[in-house]
Amino acid sequence: MRKQIDIGVLFSERADYDLLSLASRAGALSGIEEINADPRRPIRFNAILRDPGGRAESYGLLGDEILRRSRARHIIGCTTSSSRKETIPVLERHGGMLWYAAPYEGFEASDKVAYLHSCPNQHIVPLLHYVFPRWGTDAFLLGSNYVWGWEVNRVARDMVGDWNGRVLAERYLPIGDPDVARLIAEIRATRPSFILNNLIGRSSYEFLRAYAELGREDPAFLPERCPVLSCDLMEPELAALGGLAEGHLVVGPYFARTDRQGPRCSMEAAAHAAVLILADLIERAGTDDPAVVSTLLGTPLFSTPLGPIRIDPRTQHAHLPVLIGRISGDRFEVVWKSEGALPPDPYLSRYDPRTAAMPPVLKVVS
Repeated sequence: MRKQIDIGVLFSERADYDLLSLASRAGALSGIEEINADPRRPIRFNAILRDPGGRAESYGLLGDEILRRSRARHIIGCTTSSSRKETIPVLERHGGMLWYAAPYEGFEASDKVAYLHSCPNQHIVPLLHYVFPRWGTDAFLLGSNYVWGWEVNRVARDMVGDWNGRVLAERYLPIGDPDVARLIAEIRATRPSFILNNLIGRSSYEFLRAYAELGREDPAFLPERCPVLSCDLMEPELAALGGLAEGHLVVGPYFARTDRQGPRCSMEAAAHAAVLILADLIERAGTDDPAVVSTLLGTPLFSTPLGPIRIDPRTQHAHLPVLIGRISGDRFEVVWKSEGALPPDPYLSRYDPRTAAMPPVLKVVS
């Protein structure tokens, strides 16, 4: 008789970022389906589904409901950093654990969270190291006005300074705000080397549409001349853009396969991976008690859609590969990849600006 275990699934079905949250939800549910379909598994998962509707405060309320009113001790969920931070106090109060499957800004290591997607040394740092020597170091920084945009842009500011570059502007929009005309006008006036896009959802889509129009008007803003860089743009969003993001650059631990088999994006893959890893750990522990499960996070390797990965037991962040891609149709064409998985460094404690900085340009004086 297989033991049935409740797990929470906490993703918004209606939100400005719903294409991402729905992909993550699909990944969690497909992971549960895979576990339940395997007769060799001694456990089955029962999904406790909740929809916060894109309201950050509802994540904490519904997380509390899951942990109080069901037998679930683990939640696969949250998309934005705001929603994650709303949920952590609930986990601390009830002794639960969150499995977080979205890229995030780092500078956090809660013992109530397993971080299955990329942190700064696995997204913004390698992306800018790829871009600086190829396009230059004059940056225009954009973000949605919350912690993800603020913190990723802060890291970018520091890196631009390390390379003796310039931040020409740093601008924010409320989540979901589609009014990007002022941003486009300022980009046209300042003429940066690249734009770092930390907008999410509708704001990001409207910006990319307007920037494509700018490129048609002025070739200086075509992607091969002045690319838009994104750490959080995923394949399901490309259809909404209808080809208008063609040629721009993204970074992630996983890109969808060209044969359309497997997860459709890295957030779907990470949510699916979270379920598989959780099942493995519960079986090894003989219990779903988070206090026991978390002691086994340092298990050497887990087989997941992200590839074989390990989790750092100290920070509870995943070792992940890094892929940099150019948008091509509804897929990402790999232009650079790391040699294997990068160990997580959420606080950038191992980042050394002395070795990261651009080498000096030597001039011959006659």
